[in-house]
Amino acid sequence: MQKRQEPLPSSASLEAFEAAARLGSFTRAAQELRMTQAAISYAVKNLEGIIGAPLFRRDHRQIQLTEIGERFFTDVSVGLSHIRQSIKTARNHQAPRQVTLSVSTALASFWLLPRLADFRSRFPEIDLRVQTTDRDIDIQSEAISLGVRYGAGILPHYKQKLLAPEIIYPVCSKSYLDSLSPKGEQLTVDELALGTFIHLEEPFRPCPTWRDLGISLGMKSPPADIGLRMNDYTVVIQAVLEGQGLAIGWHHLLGRLVDTGALVRPVNTYWNTGVEFCIVWVGELGPDDLTVRDWLEEKGRLTPRIA
Repeated sequence: MQKRQEPLPSSASLEAFEAAARLGSFTRAAQELRMTQAAISYAVKNLEGIIGAPLFRRDHRQIQLTEIGERFFTDVSVGLSHIRQSIKTARNHQAPRQVTLSVSTALASFWLLPRLADFRSRFPEIDLRVQTTDRDIDIQSEAISLGVRYGAGILPHYKQKLLAPEIIYPVCSKSYLDSLSPKGEQLTVDELALGTFIHLEEPFRPCPTWRDLGISLGMKSPPADIGLRMNDYTVVIQAVLEGQGLAIGWHHLLGRLVDTGALVRPVNTYWNTGVEFCIVWVGELGPDDLTVRDWLEEKGRLTPRIA
């Protein structure tokens, strides 16, 4: 018949002893473990009762390990270290490989969603969680892995890589262009004034306006602040697709729709503002975070070139 093993002391008493021995103080051990000094002292006394020998020499202002205490401390330290590592390994094995990405609704709708099938096919083991936001929240304070931010929205403590330069131009539907140019030909810059301008009233992020774009394209009379006004870029583009007017098109978002003919460029000119959309993060990235970051950067480089 197998001999029954002696029951082990509680993990709390072993941790209390290890901290007191390592720090050389019941007081500092109590502070580290967020316990009272009396609780540390009681745990150590309990261990000494189980072992049947003192573990510390107690002076008025300090404690010192006895010879038995030193040997016990070595074994306990190694044992607790192995237990902690085993717990960490087990948790990492069971935890989902999750990466959270913070982006605007527009970028999620027009840039990310058309590319997600590629990501899932290449990295099925990674749980990519997309968090859309109306304002550029601080990814560090929200414990978010990665974000995509507009140039002026990048905080000093962010690290960054380029996703895409900001290149903008007017867009409309083919049917709307035909209503302005019966022969279906492109317009001159000044002929844009024949159409209805759809304005994005961005509530949180600074962005170019129709007046900014008109001046950069050389319009003699930059568009007035009249026309349709909307505060969501996804709704703006839906209105354009429905033939409601002209909107500012961000190339990295709408280049695919222009290439497929869903949208057209009524004038053959554009404005590179010099601002960049960047992938941002804080601190050191884990392997899955790096995979997502590098995939975003790769897809950004594959954005169709502006003609």
